[in-house]
Formats: sequence, C-alpha cells, structure tokens
Amino acid sequence: MRPSGRQLDEMRSITIETNVTRHAEGSCLIKCGDTHVLCTASVDERVPSFLRNSGLGWVTAEYGMLPRATHTRMNREAKRGQSGRTQEIQRLIGRSLRAGVDRVAMGERQIVVDCDVIQADGGTRCASITGGWVALRLAVNALMKAGDIKTDPLTDHVAAVSCGIYAGQPVLDLDYPEDSDAGTDANFVMTGSMGLIEVQGSAEGATFSRAELNQLMDLAEEGVAELTAAQKAAVEG
Repeated sequence: MRPSGRQLDEMRSITIETNVTRHAEGSCLIKCGDTHVLCTASVDERVPSFLRNSGLGWVTAEYGMLPRATHTRMNREAKRGQSGRTQEIQRLIGRSLRAGVDRVAMGERQIVVDCDVIQADGGTRCASITGGWVALRLAVNALMKAGDIKTDPLTDHVAAVSCGIYAGQPVLDLDYPEDSDAGTDANFVMTGSMGLIEVQGSAEGATFSRAELNQLMDLAEEGVAELTAAQKAAVEG
C-alpha cells in the first residue's frame, strides 16, 4: 500500500492554472498533488554571447525553492549561494525544454523560464519541466500573435515524471514519503510523442533489474501521456 493510498500506476492530481502573473509573457501555476511550482517565461530579444549572429534562439531556465517550501525553513540561496542541486536541476530543465524547440524558427532571441517551488512534496524538477513547457508555450504564442515569429518553433510537448520501486513494487509519480524511502528512484523526461529526452535513475542500497527498468519505463509513458493531456487542456482552455 502506498502512503497516499494511490494505486501503483496512479498519478497525483494535476492542475495547471495559466496566466497567473501580470508581466511575464507566459506563466502558470502547476500543482502535482502537494507540489506547487510557479513557472514564468520571459522573452529577451538578446541571446547569450556565444550565439550572437548565429540565427539561433535559446531557451534556458532558473530554479529555486522558497524558504518554507519544505518542512523546515531553509535560507534563501541569494544569501548562501546556489547549491549544486539547484544548478543541476535548472540545467536539466533548460536542456529538456530545448529538446522540443526548433531554434532556427525561434529566431535570435532568448526565453528564460523561471521555476519557483512554492511547496515541495517530491517531484519538483518534474513539475518544473512540465509547467515550464506550458509557460514557454504561452510565451511563444504571444510572439506568434505579435508577428515576431512566423513559424511555430515548438516541435512537441515536453513533460517529466518520476517513477520508482517502493516497498518492492514499481510505482508512478513518487511523493516525498515514497521518494525518501524508495529502493530505486528515477526521473523520465519525454516528449508528447514518447521520445526520450533524459532518464535519471539510481538504486538506493540494492540494484534493480532490466525488467524493473522496463516496468518503470511503461509507467513513465502512462504518466507523461496524462501530463501532456493536462498541458494541452491548459494552453487551449
């Protein structure tokens, strides 16, 4: 039995509210159970120096957690400096979102996706990627509406979900009690057409088999299908 009472292949409830901030070109608040992340996408007509005069666009991301997003208060990273975990997660978000972008069609501009965790209960990087894509989609829609982009540069949905082996059983979408006690923990980043972008997986204490990895992959595909449906409903709703 899972601590939440969910079935092995049952996702947490997913809601995506769009246009939640006034100034960003694209924004959403994604809630995956008790994990809540505010995602905003900001358009910058400049690109990093290494891309100047290349004709290529760029998508990057920043990630952070509010001091009381977790059970106990943490100091702001502006005060203590970015942790290695934060740097790793924001790089993951950026390269995941870029995998679904035609950077030529985007033109020589940058979109920065900010993912701020308001409340954490496991799976914050996955929620950030899933919500980050919605914010990116809305920002691109605004550019296309203004005539700044002629061809849609987003080639597919991008979403992410965690899977793991908890109490000896493969489960979908780990919350914090499961994540903190899982025998195997993995994150799957995929496109809406089920193309793999990134797989992060590790065993905690005991190894896992190829057959178990295949089971986790199957669960991830189910989860990503549900997430992309939620993304589609959010941007079209």
